[in-house]
Amino acid sequence: MTAEVRTAYGAVRGTHEDGLAVFRGIPFARPPVGPLRFAAPEPPDAWDGTRPATAFGPAPPQSSALTPGVPQLSGDDWLTCNVWTPDPGAGGLPVMVWIYGGAYLIGHSSDPGYDGAVLSREGGVIVVTFNYRVAMEGFGQIEGAPANRGLLDQVAALTWVRDNIAAFGGDPDNVTVFGESAGAGSIAALLAMPRASGLFRRAIAQSVPGTFFSPALADDISGVIAAKAGVRPVRQALAEIPPARLMESVDAVAATMARHPQWGPVAHTPTPFSPVVDGDVLPRTPWAALAAGSARDIPLITGHNRDEYRLFVAMSGLLGKITDEQAATALHTFAPDPAAYRDAYPSATAETLYEVVHSDWLFRMPTLHLAEAQATGGGRVHLYELTWSANSLGACHALDVPLVWGNLTGGLADLLINDRPAAAQLSARIRPTWTSFATSGTPNWPAYDPSQRLTQIFDTSPTIAPYPEEASRELWTNHTFTA
Repeated sequence: MTAEVRTAYGAVRGTHEDGLAVFRGIPFARPPVGPLRFAAPEPPDAWDGTRPATAFGPAPPQSSALTPGVPQLSGDDWLTCNVWTPDPGAGGLPVMVWIYGGAYLIGHSSDPGYDGAVLSREGGVIVVTFNYRVAMEGFGQIEGAPANRGLLDQVAALTWVRDNIAAFGGDPDNVTVFGESAGAGSIAALLAMPRASGLFRRAIAQSVPGTFFSPALADDISGVIAAKAGVRPVRQALAEIPPARLMESVDAVAATMARHPQWGPVAHTPTPFSPVVDGDVLPRTPWAALAAGSARDIPLITGHNRDEYRLFVAMSGLLGKITDEQAATALHTFAPDPAAYRDAYPSATAETLYEVVHSDWLFRMPTLHLAEAQATGGGRVHLYELTWSANSLGACHALDVPLVWGNLTGGLADLLINDRPAAAQLSARIRPTWTSFATSGTPNWPAYDPSQRLTQIFDTSPTIAPYPEEASRELWTNHTFTA
């Protein structure tokens, strides 16, 4: 059984699936290849007749080594979106638009974990997912090309939603963006970007990373990647290199970040990309922009997981193997005051210190500071922490993703979740919270106030309490996250 909708660019035909109308692979911008490679996105070309919308579009170029499960679909129509709607004939349905994570290096909307059926069906909302350019295509600093092309893709997708979602039964004035990790960092950037103003009404940012690059840092990193590819970091030269071959150079640099100490703490991360505070697309860091009131009219949910970095410790094969020397190096590299960290966590093992300081620097404190910046700027923000332990990885990075989507089997969920009945119970609490916020703008816990710091704790028995990571909060109180 098919479902048909007419967009501003032509008609699309999707399918009916378990009570939903589902449309996949709808272009929201022209393919960014040929003369448009490394350019800002342009609106899609119109088409005659009815376009099939039953299959996801191809993923943007990314590392096959890091994402062996990415469907290797042919074609260059990377910039497509997907829609799950309870009723295309309805009017005024809330809209939730997902921005995926992946260290600004990988990611695609065809990931089964981002299937919108559960959220859409149970929450009565329209769910939209889309691809945006990652790695060098989307975030490399290239002479002759606009900065932050991946963010501009996101703006183009949100513009498409504004102009077309009513045809799918949605309310273009009731759009909530939600995302995790690099997706949350992207949302933090969108909250600070004039180009994104008016394109969404609410935001949910899960595990916001603290890495935003200065133009000088981004220039240097792109220069190293281009040199690895044998060219200068200019648009004309890089456009001659096929995306797959350019990705090989990106992978080579990403695997050897520590060889570049001039990049500071970023050299100790697995990604050479982040949004660039270029003064144009992204005028200021999100923390500075929100504190100045850039998002005061946009209610925000933001939060992090308690054991964020444990996933990366496990992925690197270091669980149970962190030495005192490695902990000392981590404290020296990331902590505002290494000695104060040891005093604040007097009984912590080397591995705990290593994990906590990485978690704080990369996700926990950037997220907390974003909440505080929003409150300072006069906006409403609701803070949460996920503390439920799914297995030996604890409440690690990305555990919130299957819980939010309700897709508790396959892929990432199989790695992170052992107790599926308990996960299902917690997911059944989180999902309505997210969809209720998208519908009404109010979750079921108080707004964050820096004087009380009330926080929703998601665990087997969710509670509301003062922010639980008080030791880390005090250590980072005077830190400023800068580009």
